[in-house]
Amino acid sequence: MKAYPFLTLIVILMKTFFILTIVSAVFFACNNDSKQTATEVSTGDSAKPEPEMKIQIPNMTCYTYVSGKDTIKLKLEKFPNTVTGMLAYLFNEKDKSKGTIDGVMRGDTLVADYTFISEGKSSIRQVVFMVKDSIVTEGYGPQEEKNGRMFFKNVNDVDFSKGIKMQKIQCPVE
Repeated sequence: MKAYPFLTLIVILMKTFFILTIVSAVFFACNNDSKQTATEVSTGDSAKPEPEMKIQIPNMTCYTYVSGKDTIKLKLEKFPNTVTGMLAYLFNEKDKSKGTIDGVMRGDTLVADYTFISEGKSSIRQVVFMVKDSIVTEGYGPQEEKNGRMFFKNVNDVDFSKGIKMQKIQCPVE
């Protein structure tokens, strides 16, 4: 009679092992099917690869203008559809302004909003630059205020002939 409980224990262990094996097989089979279904649903066809996310690295260029103690610094980061960057007017004994630009290229002309701080006050004004080879020339023209922002009356009439010319430089390491 002492062997009987031992045999019962072996039968219980064998049944448990058999059930765990079946449950594991079903779990892995269902898990693989759900992954395949999710891929088919997301792409519409299991043969097509999923599109990859690409990180865009901007083309960065820097420009500067120095005359005596006056300096202008411009850093442009060009993406396929937009241009961002930094702009600083550092004039000796005059109001200095530093801020960001956000705009678009129209051929060789950059049209951007310049969001800056000068004397502790935040402002936004439109800026236009002609970008050619290693020179960037700031454009000037009649402006008007709309909703607290300064805009050129007509961007197509901006004059670059008397604008400040900035030379391309190697961007400083930040």
